[in-house]
Amino acid sequence: MTPTTHSASPLLHPRLRPTALAALACLLSGLHAPHALAQTPTADTALETVVVTGSTRERKLTDVPYAITSVNAEALRNGGPMVNLSESMARVPGLVVANRNNYAQDLQISSRGFGARAGFGVRGLRLYADGIPASMPDGQGQVAHFDLAGAERVEVLRGPFSALYGNASGGVIALFSKPVRERQFEVGVDAGSFGLRQGRVSVAAPLGDGFDVSASLSRLSIDGFRPQSDADRQLATARLGWKGEHDRVTLTVSDQNQTATDPLGLTRAQFAANPDQTTPEAAQYGTRKVIRQTQAGASWSHQFTDAGPLSRTQVSGYTGSRGVMQFLAIAPATQANVRHGGGLVDFDRQYNGVDARALWHWDTVDLTTGVNVERQTDDRRGYNNYTGPAATPTALGVQGTLRRNETNRADTREVYAQADWAVADDWQASLGVRSGRVRLRVSDAYLSNGDDSGALDYRYANPVAGLRWRASSALTLHAAASRGHESPTLGELAYRPDGNSGFNTDLQAQTSRQIELGAKWREGGLSLDATVFRIDTDQEIGVATNAGGRSSFRNVGRTERFGAEFGAGWRVMPGLRAQMAVTLLHAQYADAFRTCTAIPCTLTAATNTTTVPAGNRIAGTQPASAYAELAWTAPWSADAETAIEWRAQGRTVVNDTNTDHAGGHGLFNLRYSHLWRVDEAGSLQLLARLDNVAGRRVVGSVVVNDANGRYFEPGAPRSALVSLRYLRRF
Repeated sequence: MTPTTHSASPLLHPRLRPTALAALACLLSGLHAPHALAQTPTADTALETVVVTGSTRERKLTDVPYAITSVNAEALRNGGPMVNLSESMARVPGLVVANRNNYAQDLQISSRGFGARAGFGVRGLRLYADGIPASMPDGQGQVAHFDLAGAERVEVLRGPFSALYGNASGGVIALFSKPVRERQFEVGVDAGSFGLRQGRVSVAAPLGDGFDVSASLSRLSIDGFRPQSDADRQLATARLGWKGEHDRVTLTVSDQNQTATDPLGLTRAQFAANPDQTTPEAAQYGTRKVIRQTQAGASWSHQFTDAGPLSRTQVSGYTGSRGVMQFLAIAPATQANVRHGGGLVDFDRQYNGVDARALWHWDTVDLTTGVNVERQTDDRRGYNNYTGPAATPTALGVQGTLRRNETNRADTREVYAQADWAVADDWQASLGVRSGRVRLRVSDAYLSNGDDSGALDYRYANPVAGLRWRASSALTLHAAASRGHESPTLGELAYRPDGNSGFNTDLQAQTSRQIELGAKWREGGLSLDATVFRIDTDQEIGVATNAGGRSSFRNVGRTERFGAEFGAGWRVMPGLRAQMAVTLLHAQYADAFRTCTAIPCTLTAATNTTTVPAGNRIAGTQPASAYAELAWTAPWSADAETAIEWRAQGRTVVNDTNTDHAGGHGLFNLRYSHLWRVDEAGSLQLLARLDNVAGRRVVGSVVVNDANGRYFEPGAPRSALVSLRYLRRF
């Protein structure tokens, strides 16, 4: 079914092994929690309106004054092995999720160009998994722990058009797990090209007296199509819920354990010679990454019946730990620089937060008010990635001498309010504001290379306004305007661009002014969504230098983004349906600035620098992207579907100087799914996919502004997948 589119490994470091956590997080499933954006339609109502709660309460999707998309469980399942968001998010206009085919790096995700510059992690977007933020208080996030196989839906809100989300919300991606409605057991296996193997088991059951429970466990292993690109991931989740007459409580916990080698990007010459190769430095230094993340949460909601306009209160909290060890390909001679932080990154992160809100209702007005508090503490260390003297090392790709030892902290304090007002029968207005402060601090305990301690505060007040007009029973028009705020991350503040020691106190937050106009059409078997937008950003954050193993950042001035998004779903006839998504994006620097062209470099030097002229395209963005799908169900077999997919994108500039780019491309995929009903209680589902049918060799993603010119991460060649899922109700 097409989603409704509306606008322990032996490599583990001891510090990364499991830790006990107090259960604390997740927004209540079925509560219509504030992070919920939509409910999934059934197969029979794929083109009907969908209930959403991106505003103060549950609403039809066509009633909200902003562009939003819901991708349902069947679309997630048909997309592939349900490991990466890149499998199924191409159908969302305005969103680009590039698969690096490298499990040592996070997916490259951008919305309307926000997040495109991120070299690691996800920037510029707010991420949630069952209400638990996957974006940290400093603004950087990860999605590798998203349990797509257990998801009921994934929702994408494009732009900061809701006061319910905070700092760095150039868009919102939220995953919601399937609610427990019946007792069931599911087991699944996947087998695919390049050694892909995955097994998954899950159980869910109502327990009586208002209680229910669900749990899942999966393990993925893959060799990869390039040498040194193998990975192993284990993911476990559990959920306990209770529902009373006026109260609901949910407890959740998840644990991710992943090891992966890193083949690194390729230069243009390497990619042209053989896109399946691994750069020699990857093998020389044993580049690899180990991740351990455990988090837990709790949510309590109380429904009032005699408290006047106060209708509901909710308190939710979460806590978690994340540990990373990453071996980089940095030469010992480079690390000999006294300012270097080493070729091995090692950090342990503790994070937690609490959100409390009250929902109020009057005849024509719904109001949500709330406070949010979040905290992040990183115990960050750096080591040489070799032993022995730098000139003649005895071993490479190992833990050597300590070169960095500091504690990084991020604290967020926010208050917010959002109101939805039914102005008239066909008119609805939305007004909101979120005000807060992000405080970032570094305490440097390794002073041999200078004191990098420091602290900065960033304060903001972001208003948002929207207006929706129901022009007819089929057509809805909307307009929205907002101000966005994105503070630097701890990593972006770590080093000064002039090469001296100390906190990067000159780096300011980037702010944006965003507007969008949209139309949504629903009639019969046809749904259409069209949106145009403009975004003007001040003090855009960009890469300043990449010297001596230290990346520094600066504000590069003003940028402009404008474009159009179009989504359509059409049930052509019984058994035949089509879907399409098209994005056009113009993203450019509005001011000229200086940048480095080689290392070493500081912006005060006369060599290895150049001027980026105004009008250059923002690196990592594409002028156009598209998705199309045609799916057919034969009249004689209602449980089988055959589909062809087409995914395309324009060329991607890889650096600020726009001197190189990854070519545009279009790829065809085929899929076949079949459901057999074994008996009244059991069913078996098959998914078979053939991706990149023509076997085209293209660049799947890019490493923006890579100092070594290794910009290009190859896309996968022709690949096959077979998945089987057995579901038993009891």
